[in-house]
Amino acid sequence: MKSRTLRISVPVLLLAAGAIALAACGHHAAEAPAPARAVTVAPVVDATLADAVHTVGLLTPKDETRLAFKVGGVIEAIRVEEGAAVKAGQLLAILMQAEIGSAVEQARQAADKAERDLARGKALYADGVATEEQVQDLNTAARVGAAALRSAQFNARYTRIEAPADGVVLRKLAQPNELVQPGQPVLVVGGNGRGWIVRTSLADRDVVRVRVGDRAELAFDAWPGRAFSGRISNVSSAAEPATGTFPVEIQVEPDGERFVQGLVAKVGLVPQGRSVAATPVVPLQALLEANGDQAFVFVVDAGARRARRVAVHIGRLADARVEIVDGLKAGDQVVVDGAAFLADGETVRLVPAPRPAAAVAPAATAVPAATAPPAPAAARPGRAG
Repeated sequence: MKSRTLRISVPVLLLAAGAIALAACGHHAAEAPAPARAVTVAPVVDATLADAVHTVGLLTPKDETRLAFKVGGVIEAIRVEEGAAVKAGQLLAILMQAEIGSAVEQARQAADKAERDLARGKALYADGVATEEQVQDLNTAARVGAAALRSAQFNARYTRIEAPADGVVLRKLAQPNELVQPGQPVLVVGGNGRGWIVRTSLADRDVVRVRVGDRAELAFDAWPGRAFSGRISNVSSAAEPATGTFPVEIQVEPDGERFVQGLVAKVGLVPQGRSVAATPVVPLQALLEANGDQAFVFVVDAGARRARRVAVHIGRLADARVEIVDGLKAGDQVVVDGAAFLADGETVRLVPAPRPAAAVAPAATAVPAATAPPAPAAARPGRAG
């Protein structure tokens, strides 16, 4: 009996070998763990934050006077420019005198006539020609004429603007040959006698936290890194109708610097009795999806090396740190670098915080294992033939 021989074609054998190889590769790939993502962490610490109210304001002299003419008219001359230093009593501006001079002359002539009429009436009364009533009427007319003359002379005095005290011209609001109305501001002059203030405004939730005498810390872009101290000198008890905010004045010392009107000040107000408070804080860069007082952070468990996404309630912000009102405790490790690419529960690998750029060589830059570039071809191990 002849034996049967099993014949299998070469293509079939090749296909079977390829399938086995692919299955083996897939098995090994499934077993390979995903590379851990490199992150930097920082601990949650209890820190002291100043319970400050932050705002901005404008620097101006304490004595800021808006000067105007008492009567209307055409400006003849304004003898100062903005920024000019002035002395008390110095002539700053004047109206054309033709109209007011005529009014004074009319009042003077009317007063002189009333005096002459009174003198004539008294003479006639002495001769028995005029009655006592007529003399009394003439006396009243003379007094009215004298009062009108004094009024015209008073108005004439205020067709000139003089500096009320030593100071500097802050703003010039009109020009020569302009027609101005009575009381319309022409110049704004700041006095040097009572120092400098910063004017700002606070919302209702903040104004109730401060009071006169509270300490203030101020910074100006004109002096980078320089801090100026001040005190609240006035807190308004009524809101401005246009904005609904409450004006606040802060007395500030120049500390040897030359202040000028209009500098913008960044102000931190420290309410009395609430200056400090111990609270958990984290670096600002640890926050994700911050919205109002809500945010998220990633916390790394010490043993499992896994990142958990945790919702937190945040509070005050100070010096690139933010207060954690609820959700974390001191000692928790939060991700501060790499959090934006993490998923909840993902395995992480801790790396130290980078040193300053000048002290770090290019080759020392940390690269996550999953994205590390392949070795050059010349350095790869060869395969056995």
